Amino acid sequence: MIAHDITRRSFLKKTGLGAVALASPMSFVSCSSSNKRPNIIFIMSDDHAEQAISCYGSQLIKTPNIDRIANEGIQFNNSFVTNSICAPCRAVLLTGKYSHVNGLKDNRGTFDGSQQTFPKLLQKAGYQTAIVGKWHLKSTPTGFDDWKILRGQGQYYNPTLRNQEGEKQYEGYVTDIITDIAIDVIENREKNKPFCLLVHNKAPHRNWMPNLKYLKEYENVELPLPETFYDDYSTRSAAAKEADMRIENMFLGFDLKVNPNDFDKDTGSGGSGKVSGEKRSDYLDRLTDEQKKVWNAHYDKVSVDYRKANLKGDELLKWKYQRYMKDYLRCILSVDENVGRLLNYLDESGLAENTVVVYTSDQGFYLGEHGWYDKRFMYEESLSMPLVMRYPKEIKSGQVSDDMVLNLDFASTFLDYAGVDIPADLQGESFCSLAQEKKPADWRTSMYYHYYEYPYGWHSVKRHYGIRTERYKLIHFYNDIDAWELYDLKKDPHELNNVYDSSEYAKLVKELKEELDRLQDKYGDRDYK
Repeated sequence: MIAHDITRRSFLKKTGLGAVALASPMSFVSCSSSNKRPNIIFIMSDDHAEQAISCYGSQLIKTPNIDRIANEGIQFNNSFVTNSICAPCRAVLLTGKYSHVNGLKDNRGTFDGSQQTFPKLLQKAGYQTAIVGKWHLKSTPTGFDDWKILRGQGQYYNPTLRNQEGEKQYEGYVTDIITDIAIDVIENREKNKPFCLLVHNKAPHRNWMPNLKYLKEYENVELPLPETFYDDYSTRSAAAKEADMRIENMFLGFDLKVNPNDFDKDTGSGGSGKVSGEKRSDYLDRLTDEQKKVWNAHYDKVSVDYRKANLKGDELLKWKYQRYMKDYLRCILSVDENVGRLLNYLDESGLAENTVVVYTSDQGFYLGEHGWYDKRFMYEESLSMPLVMRYPKEIKSGQVSDDMVLNLDFASTFLDYAGVDIPADLQGESFCSLAQEKKPADWRTSMYYHYYEYPYGWHSVKRHYGIRTERYKLIHFYNDIDAWELYDLKKDPHELNNVYDSSEYAKLVKELKEELDRLQDKYGDRDYK
């Protein structure tokens, strides 16, 4: 049978120690052994796949600065999201609660900023809190002493950021600008307070506009196709077949930067009517004349070469993959560069030893696996998020953990490091004990997932929920479909063979459904029919 996890807080409540223990976080709850509370820097990029980080074994790119965090601390190999889509992931981060509890199930909603969040709790405990970069929650940030956020999804070039005083347009590349502001925030902080700074990059979100200085990278490189690039979804339900996120359907102009002036309408799908009508000028309007000169010199040649080649069928599909991936990876080069800038600043300012640094992404992303881009599905590429963390004072370097952690756990973890009471209604668990090689005996062995954004929004990924254990994954697609999928991740790591109807797995299906019921009861999620 599947082991049931008993959380530390539930144990405290059952034994009657809860009130005393939770009221004395420094002596009972906190992982930190230091009398001086650590600073916290949380760097989160948007749609950065594990497959594009070299410490996770990527053959596509070198990311020495992100790798440095892993090498000087801990790398989590089984870190997962609870709802793989941008705004809900951010709400889960802030609240430590599932989407159905914090109220933001998909990208259409507005985050309720009046509710409890970990930055508010840190503020009350004397921390100076700040967020810089992508917000994407529609409401005004609360719980932050300082905030400068991108308007909407933000722009790659010369972006507009707003704060309490209004809006300001900055000249330059968005990843550089976010890092510049983040360093300024640390420089100008109240030096007598510990700080918590959230650095939220726009990159490498669609439509993958690289920094001009990286446009030539990968120019003469042929990137390898993923093993599952030609997946035909033959054993899966209709959900995979009907999803609109195939690389072959990317927009030539918006996604792949082919100059669309020679045809009336961009061709492709996987978006709204607005995207299908994008012209090149729509996403280049913010560039200065000098920036446009460099940009056009590069992408005009791409357009000319594309038309000369007159590609069809599989050759055109492979060309689209190369175009998509090269711009995606070029965006990540800037992300990694700026992670290095932050790390170097901490070294130079003497802050490194007492600062917890986390690098992650709001979710995973498809880099051609199963023929896809984007996220949303519970399959591994979008369920998994990269997660590396260092804290030189307390985390031994060079650690790799295969224990299961969630974006649901960030709030509890940061409160734990800060020695702040972890409220009993938080649904995540602090994983700082894992980083100290003190794994709790009752640590989770299964996780719960729920995706809601259908039929609204983009990409037509059907609603589904499910569980992942150390070896198995059970998914139920529902709403306008009733379909189950089961994957044996040991035998089938690429999730190509749905074995739900196999008699060999009948007993396991029963056990997994029991575990699924238990997790849905535990997290109070029964509103899915």
